Amino acid sequence: MPPIKPTLTDVARLAGVSEITVSRVVRGKGPIAEETRLRVRGAIEALGYVPNRAAGTLASSASLFIGVILPSMHNIVFPEVLRGIYEGLAGSPYQPLLGVSEYDRDKEQEILASLLAWQPMAIITAGSDHTDVTRRLLSESGVRVVELMDTEGDPVDLVVGFSHRQAGYDSGRHLIARGYRRIGYVGHDWAADRRARLRYEGLVAALADTGLSLAAEVHADGPSSVTGGTEMLPRLLAAAPDIDAAVFVNDDMAVGGYFHCLAAGIAVKKDLALFGFNGLDIGQAIPMPLSTVRSNRFEIGRIAAERIIAEPKRPAVTEVVNTGYEIIEGATA
Repeated sequence: MPPIKPTLTDVARLAGVSEITVSRVVRGKGPIAEETRLRVRGAIEALGYVPNRAAGTLASSASLFIGVILPSMHNIVFPEVLRGIYEGLAGSPYQPLLGVSEYDRDKEQEILASLLAWQPMAIITAGSDHTDVTRRLLSESGVRVVELMDTEGDPVDLVVGFSHRQAGYDSGRHLIARGYRRIGYVGHDWAADRRARLRYEGLVAALADTGLSLAAEVHADGPSSVTGGTEMLPRLLAAAPDIDAAVFVNDDMAVGGYFHCLAAGIAVKKDLALFGFNGLDIGQAIPMPLSTVRSNRFEIGRIAAERIIAEPKRPAVTEVVNTGYEIIEGATA
């Protein structure tokens, strides 16, 4: 039996204000004292109340879109996921409505509340690292919920992706099997990027299982970029000049490291092996194709959309669809 959803009346009662005042706060219209607005917002979060924006529209219109929340559109990974979602929805009447959280959990919560107010058919979001309020809203929404990219964590409904921790572990085992022992790491600010941290933890575990540890590690401030890789690799080499391999958080950073090697006269693979993650086209287009892990990003998006269409009502049991990944041998490690 689906949970009873809180009403505007419930919010008004908890906040100690009139229903008209709650309506004004929700719609952002009319003069409201800041103290009152904060009290109403607090009641909304505490109850998990979601206004119905679609109430005044045709009943059928509420089910014609799927809310999609992605962490970034700057990273080519997520446009590919979105392309897969469009492919999965092709030929159906459904359309995605996109929000971008910029890896901010509070912003994801805000976007989700806005999307749910329009009564979507389903919600697709990245990962399972949500605020408590976001998880409650997803759980109590009653609609299909698909969490993409990472299979770690407790699913709300359906998860489509793979284990980033295992991908990091397998990357480490691959490098060890190829004879590398003095391995360094180049990362970025992973405070919000949980999947990057899981891969790092997997890599460290693989090294530990062989009696090894990272020779050194450096982290760029902010998100990953080619420029960040170009800047960070010399810092890693300054900290550990004798490393024989550098693992990068992703292909963007690894390609930047490759460019630094070209400029500094470092023989890639002979003097220093480079290893990335994602399997981006740019990494395979450089003169020495990048050694990396290819994730099935397009398939993740496509499968998510197709599963929603095939089974529009949330099932009683949760499910994990593992899309796997592939280690690309490349020429840099």
